[in-house]
Amino acid sequence: MTTPIDAEQGPNVARMYDYYLGGCHNFAADRAAAEQILRIFPDTGIAAQANRHFLRRAVRHAAELGVRQFLDIGAGLPTQGNVHEIVRQVAPDSTVVYVDYDEVAVAHARRLLPVDGRTTVVHGDLRHPDELLAHPDVRAVIDFGRPVAVLLVAVLHFVTDAEQPWAAVTRLREATVPGSPLVVSHLTMDGAPPLPTRQGQAVYQRSSAPLVPRPHADVLRFFDGYDLVDPGLVRVADWRPDGEPRERISHGYAGMGLRR
Repeated sequence: MTTPIDAEQGPNVARMYDYYLGGCHNFAADRAAAEQILRIFPDTGIAAQANRHFLRRAVRHAAELGVRQFLDIGAGLPTQGNVHEIVRQVAPDSTVVYVDYDEVAVAHARRLLPVDGRTTVVHGDLRHPDELLAHPDVRAVIDFGRPVAVLLVAVLHFVTDAEQPWAAVTRLREATVPGSPLVVSHLTMDGAPPLPTRQGQAVYQRSSAPLVPRPHADVLRFFDGYDLVDPGLVRVADWRPDGEPRERISHGYAGMGLRR
């Protein structure tokens, strides 16, 4: 239910993403901003679905590799096919920590997700990895002496270069043991016309986070210290497609690496 505080808030990137996915956890300001983006890039909703399908494939693959711990940073609002639902189809004993810096997203997640000792929701910020890693609720669920899958799906493009996203990912890598997966999807505008790109970024400048699309080479840098899993860093829809619907429209790169 929308509260007076919620109604006064500007567009929020997590709730805009929820709207693209056809969710109901969004407010008028989010819908208005999302509709602006859809007028500029009409296939944004399809691209968002492609990103969710990538998350499911990557999480399932990590579980099949034997990983039983998942740290989902920038998790946003809960939606159908959450990480804990996917991994427990493969390994029911898996533990999952959802992290987001937005208090509204965290509050929604705590209401909607199970409280079972193996799933927890933490208010934390990718831009402050040491605080996130030291959070007692993270430490209560994650054993960093065993492999941990770090999920950074559709979040790094909301962190500016000045906020040092590569350093943050390096710190997360240092906290994990060899064999730990890193899962990344990241918006790009490689090949996109410059005018719509600038128009879309202008909409996000008025939201809770700016939009920072990056070229392939800059996204690849996040995998320093990791061995990329085949097929490497590719367009989202091209990463290990399986029997799910395959959206050919994709505005991002995706990949998984295993810590050396």
